[in-house]
Amino acid sequence: MIRVARLLTLFAALALIVGLAGAVTAKGRHSHAKGVTLAKGVTLAKEVPADLMPPASAVLLFELRARGDQIYTCAVKPEDPNAFVWTFKAPQAELFNARGEVVGTHFGGPTWQGQDGSNVVGEVVARADAPSKNAIPWLLLKAKSHAGGGAFSTITHIQRLDTKGGVAPSTGCDATRAGEEKQVRVPYEATYAFYYPAAS
Repeated sequence: MIRVARLLTLFAALALIVGLAGAVTAKGRHSHAKGVTLAKGVTLAKEVPADLMPPASAVLLFELRARGDQIYTCAVKPEDPNAFVWTFKAPQAELFNARGEVVGTHFGGPTWQGQDGSNVVGEVVARADAPSKNAIPWLLLKAKSHAGGGAFSTITHIQRLDTKGGVAPSTGCDATRAGEEKQVRVPYEATYAFYYPAAS
């Protein structure tokens, strides 16, 4: 009975993927080799490191492009109480399918939420430097919670790839700004690849 319910949830989620991912459909697992086109006009700058690949049982379900901001606040540096540093607070971005349509949002948690109301909250398990020093790292995350019964409800792993921008400022954070509610927003883009478990 549990297996049937799980399959029904999966089929419902797959039905929503058509609108969510646009021209990007369920593809199966692949290695994200250099030069692979991920979404409309997006091509990887380099091959994804092995550490950022999800388990062999994971299947690529869809990919979305994010555009928005990485939000930072000024705080005391944990290892040096006399130093101050811009500290990451949360992302705030819209998610686009291959047709350029907004299909969801990305915000603190980190959380990815679709227009069907479903969402997935992830936690970082591995990271790698982006090809550009002016871009935030590439990541592998695993799901730690879900909400709703839609497209994001079966996601087990998320990759953040092909990042542009988003790096914290190198100046402007000092004792006069520490603890203030003021924030800085740094524009960024990224491709998020979403995986679900292969059926046994």
